[in-house]
Amino acid sequence: MKKKKSKPIASTVVILVRHGKTPSTDKLLPGRAAGLHLSQDGQNEALEVARRLGKLKNVGAIYASPLERARATAAPIAKVLKKRIVIEKGLLECDFGDWTGKELGKLMKLPEWSTVQRAPSTFRFPNGESFTEMQTRMVTTLDKLRKAHAGKVVICVSHADPIKAAVAHAMGTHLDLFQRVVISTCSVSAISYSNHGPIVLTVNSTGGGLSELKIS
Repeated sequence: MKKKKSKPIASTVVILVRHGKTPSTDKLLPGRAAGLHLSQDGQNEALEVARRLGKLKNVGAIYASPLERARATAAPIAKVLKKRIVIEKGLLECDFGDWTGKELGKLMKLPEWSTVQRAPSTFRFPNGESFTEMQTRMVTTLDKLRKAHAGKVVICVSHADPIKAAVAHAMGTHLDLFQRVVISTCSVSAISYSNHGPIVLTVNSTGGGLSELKIS
């Protein structure tokens, strides 16, 4: 009996957007703590990225991490594209465990900080998540979403470390080097997924049009 060939999955472009600035950006490690909202600058950033993404066509869905700062960033994007926001736990920030809410300046003085920067694949946050688990969660989530919206554009509002880990994976870069990727607030990164594997279209785009994506 002849084996039936599986139908190829149409190429899907996943747009990864980091949330906008908050009062603790670059000061604290907020992690999954509740109640952290966008600052005025962050709200302005969210409006600007919404303006940029509003020109895209063929948008199948908008997903956001459950945290307030991600949902608030997704809101103007959803409004301009006339889509509803779907909350996706797989897009959550890394669980920093006991480090949640700590000052970055103090964390940088810890001996473990060197491991976080130079060998993150070997590190687990005390009572929290490992970077490897975070990357696996993020990559698995994006794979699920791109299959659910084959041939479409999917917008995902998430956090710096999960986005960096997803970009590194798509580029075939070891997790130990993912800290070399910069993901600014409200920046746009884009990955095209097909049966031939992922292709990184842009990383940390913070201004101008998105014509280089060739999907609008």
